Amino acid sequence: MLDAAAQAVTVDRAATHGDAESSFATLAAVWSPLLGVPVTAPQVALMLASLKIVRAWGNPGHTDNWVDLAGYAACGGEVAQAGET
Repeated sequence: MLDAAAQAVTVDRAATHGDAESSFATLAAVWSPLLGVPVTAPQVALMLASLKIVRAWGNPGHTDNWVDLAGYAACGGEVAQAGET
């Protein structure tokens, strides 16, 4: 599963959605006014990971939930370490 997450984060995601820092920052900029509170890029990763946790809770046998959860955790960690808070 971690190999699949690594593939998704390093190759597939970038080709489909661009780099995580930019896309999570864009989501944060959209979600902040919608929610009425400031949202950071690492918080976007946490919320997306939370979505996958809820989905895995409801369907623990669906591998994609676990792969995506690992991917969001990896992206969030990279974004946070890059100094985006």
